Amino acid sequence: MNLAAIGAAVAVLSAIGAAIGIGMAAKGGTEGIARQPEKAGDIRSLAFLGMVLCEACAIYGLLIGILLFTKA
Repeated sequence: MNLAAIGAAVAVLSAIGAAIGIGMAAKGGTEGIARQPEKAGDIRSLAFLGMVLCEACAIYGLLIGILLFTKA
């Protein structure tokens, strides 16, 4: 069994963590907007920033997985 293929599979699993993080950021943003509708613009921009950072981690994991898989 090739260890690079296992490493690629584990790297792609980082998408699970990113999905959880994006869900938590969206939940926090919607709860914050529901509590303070007048601050919706600020809360929305911060929630999107959190989502973008989580998605960047997933993309890095995907790229590492592709690099390891092509190395196998």
